[in-house]
Amino acid sequence: MTAQTTSPNHRPVILAVAMLAALQFAAAIVIGNSGVLANSGLSMFPPIAISAFVPVTVFFGAYALSERFRQFVLSFDLRTLTLVQMWRVVGFTFLTLYAYDLLPGLFAWPAGAGDVAVGLMAFVVIRRLDRDPDYGTSTDYLRFHWLGLFDFAVAVATAGLAAGAFPALVPGGITTAPMDVWPLNIFPSFGVPAFIILHSVALLKVRQLRRLSGANTTALPQAA
Repeated sequence: MTAQTTSPNHRPVILAVAMLAALQFAAAIVIGNSGVLANSGLSMFPPIAISAFVPVTVFFGAYALSERFRQFVLSFDLRTLTLVQMWRVVGFTFLTLYAYDLLPGLFAWPAGAGDVAVGLMAFVVIRRLDRDPDYGTSTDYLRFHWLGLFDFAVAVATAGLAAGAFPALVPGGITTAPMDVWPLNIFPSFGVPAFIILHSVALLKVRQLRRLSGANTTALPQAA
């Protein structure tokens, strides 16, 4: 299956999505430079995470309320949705910053290594999809996307733990404060919600394919 994103019916949706993405990127710049969501070091919940939750919430709201948007979302093919996840290898940046004592290991290792692992796994999953199109509706394929989402949950949790509220967890006083301001806030404020939405689209697509497969199976005439 291929994405029908060039359909005339989808063009207004594509334009709206592009505008929202541009707005989110601009918001990330403003948030990062103003420090409005910077953690005081006393909270386990990193305020910058709000900039990730808002676009995800908007996505699910639009998906639930707009039939046109829902059709657009479900028009993407699983290969494309998985291929984009290969960009997660940029999480290696966290490990590089840890090596230069700019980020704490408590956050950098699970977040960075997790992102790199998901990015490399995406390559393997793509190969499986190329060999077996039915792999896209398998439990293993679903596990890949759930693992990608779990990686973000771990990143948020470790970012909070390493924010400074527990000094014993951040030897040398190196906290996740750089993740709250520009340019590193581009990860939680733009990259994370984008990848979460892409994982979610893939899961929704698989659900649709499984439903269609079940409907087609029941519709087949029974052998005498």
